Amino acid sequence: NLFLAWIPYYLSRYFTKWQSPWLRWGLLGMWLLFLPNAFYIVTDLIHLRHPSAVPVWLDALIVFAAAIAGMIMALASLYRAERCLSLYLKNWQVQLSIAGILLASGFGVYLGRFLRWYSWDVVTQPLPFFSSVANRIVFPQQHLRTWAFTVLLAGFFGLLYAMVKKLPLMIANIKKEG
Repeated sequence: NLFLAWIPYYLSRYFTKWQSPWLRWGLLGMWLLFLPNAFYIVTDLIHLRHPSAVPVWLDALIVFAAAIAGMIMALASLYRAERCLSLYLKNWQVQLSIAGILLASGFGVYLGRFLRWYSWDVVTQPLPFFSSVANRIVFPQQHLRTWAFTVLLAGFFGLLYAMVKKLPLMIANIKKEG
């Protein structure tokens, strides 16, 4: 899972380097397809309740470290996406896009964790994948668990993102205080 978290981070490095708008928007689409993988690692913490031969504290440390690394890569690449979008969109459109990206990421994590759909299923099993996704979008009242999880996770990711963006200002204020 940590390897998959590197993909959106790596792709985000090229958002502003390509001159062609088609390539840039295609790259942004591919990035969005893989972004939930970086956030997904947080849900691996559920595996800690399963007994194993390894001490639980060691499992917790490893999974927690991977979850933090995944979150850092996700948030850094999200920041790059925000900077890229700000070149073409108005501020309110950028903020709305970020909220949509966070919601899509929460939904993507749900699809992976509970329905066992993965990014590559968009290409390898497009009809069953899109049928499953469409069913949840067209009939949201039949999938309240899906949307509760999606909104809660998107809110959590959004809160972390807002905090990370404010971190430089917080550090500067601490330095001023002495």
